[in-house]
Amino acid sequence: MNILVLNCGSSSAKYKLIEIKNNKTLAEGGVEKIGLPDAFIKLKFDDGSKKVIDLDITDHIGAIKAILDALTHPEHGCISDLKEIDAVGHRVVHGGERFSKSVLITDEVKAMIKECYGIAPLHNPVNMMGIEAIDAVLPGVPQVAVFDTAFHQTMPKSAYMYPIPEKYYTEDHVRRYGFHGTSHRFVSRRVCEMVGADPLQSKIVCCHIGNGASISAVKYGKSIDTSMGLTPVEGLMMGTRVGDIDPGALLFLMDKHGLSAKEMTAIINKQSGVLGVTGISSDMREVVEAAENGNAKARLALDMYELRILKYIGAYTAEMNGVDIIAFTGGVGENQTCTRSAVCRNLSFLGVKIDEDLNEATFHGKEGVISTPDSKVKVVVVLTDEEYMIARDTEAIVEGREIVD
Repeated sequence: MNILVLNCGSSSAKYKLIEIKNNKTLAEGGVEKIGLPDAFIKLKFDDGSKKVIDLDITDHIGAIKAILDALTHPEHGCISDLKEIDAVGHRVVHGGERFSKSVLITDEVKAMIKECYGIAPLHNPVNMMGIEAIDAVLPGVPQVAVFDTAFHQTMPKSAYMYPIPEKYYTEDHVRRYGFHGTSHRFVSRRVCEMVGADPLQSKIVCCHIGNGASISAVKYGKSIDTSMGLTPVEGLMMGTRVGDIDPGALLFLMDKHGLSAKEMTAIINKQSGVLGVTGISSDMREVVEAAENGNAKARLALDMYELRILKYIGAYTAEMNGVDIIAFTGGVGENQTCTRSAVCRNLSFLGVKIDEDLNEATFHGKEGVISTPDSKVKVVVVLTDEEYMIARDTEAIVEGREIVD
């Protein structure tokens, strides 16, 4: 079965075509700058090369058509007919309390996704654009929604409730939802395969560290807590997102500088985090290089970044009454060896020991155990694969099988 996996953003549409039986990627790439005069599609090939083609498109329907044209192109395509696409799996960011698992997309499901627009105004509407674009371009092809929030629906009420008046939960659904759930779900299973552990008997702290970042406590196969909240802004310090901050500080700044809610939203989402502290970049590779060259702001940003990761690992270890495995994934988690080393150095009280040679050698597409044989906690680098999870769920649902982790 060939499954097209789509991840639609406000001005982009990333894709991967997967032959799911053998977990083989047939094609991948993405359309960028949708609706702008310099829109383009980037194609990625098996040998690591890329091809960029300029586009003249105005919306997501045009983007989806461009993707399908690329897949069937006589020179760089991988299929000869669109009938070779058996199903489409969509990443949908917010499922609210409606969805605790992936579902076949029906009119009823579309309506429920739209009900979540209020708590995910930046994400769900554009996810829906991708769904509706497939309706228009590939009518009749089954579609499945895979929700970032679904994996975290196992959190207990004590973890997901905020200490605010209850009416804001009952009327406005303000609570912790968590994100990166598809990644946390994949990694928490994959890491157990790597070390020969039973996920139903393991306590795992899963660190998805990238430009967006979150940490989850996965106890006996279920998410019991996670760092992101109602929105992806809460939790760790990220590339441009502020993470945890005293809400009173935001109110103080809004009052003093006359900032609107829209302006403050831009500040905490686009201008804060690593970029805000350094004034250099949100790209951790550039920040690490600047710190190594003596830039004090870059060094401070790294220290802050690593401290917040450490604090969440410590908190979730206490919450689970122990930890068996710490997994690092995501762009930074998979590649930034200095951050893994700095965090683990301060976990020696748990009996964590990492092999620095293994740590330094594990990056750029490599995964493996980086802890020493006598470490009381396994520390593992895992390459996340959200697209595979979306494709796997899509296959199961289309074939009428129960999703089994």
